[in-house]
Amino acid sequence: MELVLAMDLKNNLVVHGKSGQRDRYKPLDWGRSPTAEPVRFVKAIRPRSIYIADLDRISGTGSHDMVVRQCAREVSACYIDRGSRSPGDRLEGYHIKNIVGTETGGDDLVQYPGGFLSLDIKNGRVIPSGRDPVDVLRQANGWKFEGCIILNITAVGTESGIDRQRLEAMRSAYHRKLYYGGGVSTIADLEAISAAGFDGAIIATALHHKTVPIEWIRRGRCC
Repeated sequence: MELVLAMDLKNNLVVHGKSGQRDRYKPLDWGRSPTAEPVRFVKAIRPRSIYIADLDRISGTGSHDMVVRQCAREVSACYIDRGSRSPGDRLEGYHIKNIVGTETGGDDLVQYPGGFLSLDIKNGRVIPSGRDPVDVLRQANGWKFEGCIILNITAVGTESGIDRQRLEAMRSAYHRKLYYGGGVSTIADLEAISAAGFDGAIIATALHHKTVPIEWIRRGRCC
């Protein structure tokens, strides 16, 4: 199973996200990297793959496009959610895989020609529609995305663990690549995600708290 390092960018720094409370995010200068400056952060950790959420662009207050391109050059794959709002709203560059999040992508997700879909979930429901994630996943089989990310925003940064029954239901509903992020706290959580049939997991806090070996994120594989 692929293992991807998550990075939230805000005001040109890597910040530590928790439960989607973005106004409270602080620079992540206490973890596996001695700096929260994004490019040096990536060079210090040396992950194989990264997932970046450009919080400034998602909220409409700025952009980290240049920094994202620089970070992408340091890895094999860079999954980027920059708050895409239309099919033409993409970032081009080496190793970049664009993500369309339900938070910003609009009501007509069938219009997007590719990339990855992110089911942005709060309190068990996809935002902003309030739909059940399993129902959206079933519908997404007919869309053109090459894969989907389940992003449990409520659990991000909390190390609260995962709901294993929900994992199996979501995996059964979707027939393309499927990744999970949010609340992963232990190696046992990663094993459960893998056992449910997911293709990848996205982590941050568990790595910085040294619950998950840094060697795993460097080789980009686990379980």
